[in-house]
Amino acid sequence: MTTDFQGKTAVLTGAGSGFGLEVARLGAQRGMTLVLVDVQADALQAAETELTAAGATVLARQVDVGNAHHMEALATEVQRRFGAPHFVFNNAGVGAGGLVWENSVKDWEWVLGVNLMGVVHGVRLFTPMMLAAADQDPAYRGHIVNTASMAGLLAPPNMGIYNVSKHAVVSLTETLYQDLALVSDQVSASVLCPFFVPTGISQSQRNRPGDPAAAAPTRSQRIGQAMIDKAVTGGKVTAAEVARLVFHGLETGQFYLYSHPQALASVQTRLEDVVLARNPTDPFADKPALGESLRQALRGKA
Repeated sequence: MTTDFQGKTAVLTGAGSGFGLEVARLGAQRGMTLVLVDVQADALQAAETELTAAGATVLARQVDVGNAHHMEALATEVQRRFGAPHFVFNNAGVGAGGLVWENSVKDWEWVLGVNLMGVVHGVRLFTPMMLAAADQDPAYRGHIVNTASMAGLLAPPNMGIYNVSKHAVVSLTETLYQDLALVSDQVSASVLCPFFVPTGISQSQRNRPGDPAAAAPTRSQRIGQAMIDKAVTGGKVTAAEVARLVFHGLETGQFYLYSHPQALASVQTRLEDVVLARNPTDPFADKPALGESLRQALRGKA
C-alpha cells in the first residue's frame, strides 16, 4: 500500500481523456511528476496545458502504445529524465464490438495491439527499472495499475474481440502480481475493472490508423457500437470517481478495483459455471426482453 505520492513519478498511458486524465489530475494534486502518453495529439496537448498550469511537472509524448519501438523510446526517455517511475498506469484502451467471427485481421491487430500489447509493453519495459530501483533503495516503492474491464471477468455476447483483450489483461496482471511477490516486497500491481463509465472509449475509432481497404462495418458491428454507445453514455459512475477509486486502492493495497461492485454477481455466476462445468448462463436471464431484442436485430428481424 502507498500513501506517499509527493514528488513521485507516474507514467500514464491514455492520459488525454477518461480514466487516464482523471488519474493524472489527482496525481497533480498530490504533487506527482507526470509522464502523459496518448496517441491523440490534441487531447494530449490539452492535458499537458491543464496539468502544467496546475503546477505539475509534465512530460507529454504522443505514442502508439501498441508499437514496441515507440514504447521502448518512451521508456528510455523516462529513465534518462526521471529515473525509474514509481507508478505506471497502463490505461490506454479501445472498444470494439460485433460477432467474433466477423472481426478482420486488422480488427484483431488494432484491438489487441492497444488493449493487450500496450499493457505488455508497459510491464516489460518499466518493471525491470522499478525492480532495479528497489534493489538500490530500500525506501523505494513501485506500483503498476493495468486497466482491464468487467469484460475481462465476463463474456458478454457481440463483444468477443474486446472480451479477449481484457481477459488477457486480467490474467497478465494476476500473474504479474504473483511474479512480483516472488522477487520483491517493494513493487506490486493491481488491476482496474471498470464497467460502463462515460469516457471516450465508445468513440475509439477516431484514433484507429487509416485503412483505405477496410470493409464497411457489418450489421453486428453496427449493433455492437450502438449498444456500447448507449451503455457508456448512460453510465452513472464518472471517470473522476473511478480515478479516486484507483488512488484508494493504492492506499489500501487492494488488487481488484471495481467501479460497479454490483456487477460481481454476474462474475460469480460465470465462475460457478466454470467450476460446476455447466453450460454458460444466459447473460440476459434477468433481462429477457433485451436478449430477445438483440437476437432479433442480429438475425435481421428488427
